[in-house]
Amino acid sequence: MHLAILVKQVANPDVAASQFRIDDAAGTVTPMDGVPLVMSPFDEQAVEAALRIREALGEARITVITLGPESARNVLKHGLAMGADDAVLLSDPAFAGSDARGTAHALAAAIRKLGAVDLVLAGRQAADDDAGVIGTAVAHALDLPVIAFAQDLQVSDGHVRVERVLDDATEVMEAALPAVVTISNELGDARKPNLRETMRAARKPVAVWTPADLDLDPATVGSAGARRRTQRAYVPVKDSRCEWLDGSAEEQARALVAKLKEARVL
Repeated sequence: MHLAILVKQVANPDVAASQFRIDDAAGTVTPMDGVPLVMSPFDEQAVEAALRIREALGEARITVITLGPESARNVLKHGLAMGADDAVLLSDPAFAGSDARGTAHALAAAIRKLGAVDLVLAGRQAADDDAGVIGTAVAHALDLPVIAFAQDLQVSDGHVRVERVLDDATEVMEAALPAVVTISNELGDARKPNLRETMRAARKPVAVWTPADLDLDPATVGSAGARRRTQRAYVPVKDSRCEWLDGSAEEQARALVAKLKEARVL
């Protein structure tokens, strides 16, 4: 069995918002120097889910894939240290500025290039933009069934059985393989690699693919192929005023009602 895991490099989500810089003119939000870049925690849990499947089956090949700059190699190395077998980095200037559609388009092409992939796993959403669309978009591009928000999953007899999280309950669904499943945080903590595993992962090769390697037209990826355009990025201005109402409790109540009517709240 071959499992492909989609991962993303993000700024450490535990870092304070004050450590990010907003460029209103460019419409971008970037971390300041020194802010660590890590694998999105939901994607870590997707890798953990793949490792649990391999342990249950006794054998499986796990490939971690990401799209990003050269620095994204570090999150692939982390996936290898956790126990993945192979890693693929989609990196090229043509990929810069990709929106969710362009990213999913490139990731789907990479999965096709891998060959016979039985199961694609991804985090339920990225920890930076929280969009939560890549897994579903990749499934659409590959014309595969998708089950979202998995807290547990098992693979057997050519099917994946998923217990997924709802707002007020859980439900169990099955899909024939190949399929795509997005993993929720209810899966539980992801394992942490030890020093030996980290050193071993440092020696493993990472395949680097460009649009040409994937037979992709550069006009369909990156900023050239983006359908979403950021109009503005800014810190909202909070303007609040406090007004004290004097008098007895009854007088304050009447004054409050009058002001609420004046503001057309009542």
